Amino acid sequence: MTKSDTIRSREQRTAWILLVPALILLLLVYAYPIARAFWLSLFTQNLGTELQAEFSGLNNYVRMAGDGRFWQSFWTTSIFTTASVLLELLLGMGIALVLNQRFPGRSLVRTSAIIPWALPTALIGLAWAWIFNDQFGVVNDILLRLGLIQTGINWLGEPNLARIAVIFADVWKTTPFISILLLAGLQSISPDLYEAHAIDGATPWQSFRQITIPLLLPQILIASLFRVAQAFGIFDLIAVMTNGGPGGATEVVSLYIYSTVMRYLDFGYGAALVVVTFLLLIAAVAIASFLLSKSRTKARGLA
Repeated sequence: MTKSDTIRSREQRTAWILLVPALILLLLVYAYPIARAFWLSLFTQNLGTELQAEFSGLNNYVRMAGDGRFWQSFWTTSIFTTASVLLELLLGMGIALVLNQRFPGRSLVRTSAIIPWALPTALIGLAWAWIFNDQFGVVNDILLRLGLIQTGINWLGEPNLARIAVIFADVWKTTPFISILLLAGLQSISPDLYEAHAIDGATPWQSFRQITIPLLLPQILIASLFRVAQAFGIFDLIAVMTNGGPGGATEVVSLYIYSTVMRYLDFGYGAALVVVTFLLLIAAVAIASFLLSKSRTKARGLA
């Protein structure tokens, strides 16, 4: 064995020694709860009807396949996640482009821009519930003063309007998170690229489309990955604003799981819902990771 092989072997040993505590922590925090939930999902255990757990195999998953309420909540969650993430990416990109420019007070504006994301979600949900209140809400007051409506709109009492309201509140809170990630990516792009492109006669829009977007794709996909996972598991904002209403129009998967476990005490079926939701998120992460690796390859080739 050569000296370089010995050094490499020692470095690999050191790396594994440093990784072992983190791997153990991940197993305890992530792997064990999911494995426990899967095991529990194989049993029928409803404390409302019986105290003893009974092994039922895949019956809970068969029940889920025909559960219209679950699929409705899954569809509602998908719509909420897609609309929120797309709007946050568009608005976050615009804010990041503005914050990347030089202007007086830029540091203060950057600090202020992140305030909505730093505030507690439950508090934000309560505030937006009052903002969209049909009698005393600010939104109706503004629309009435502008003469756009004649009477107050029941934003949180109509299914479609309630969906719009919770999406709007989520976009307002989490857009700063997207903008900060994209701003970090923008600052890593060399200004020389834009100068060379401008010398060749490119317009600002062409520079944005041919330089900014390709080099910013990794940050865009990372931000999307984080937000998809967070939005798909949204709970507190909707629980405070609508509690899944009206008529289940804003009931997302997390609220349905909470209701199944905590209200109906159906632990076996609730565990099955958790496992399936987790697997769906893993599939989304795998797809996003594949797209991320491809975008990094293209970005390196462009740079």
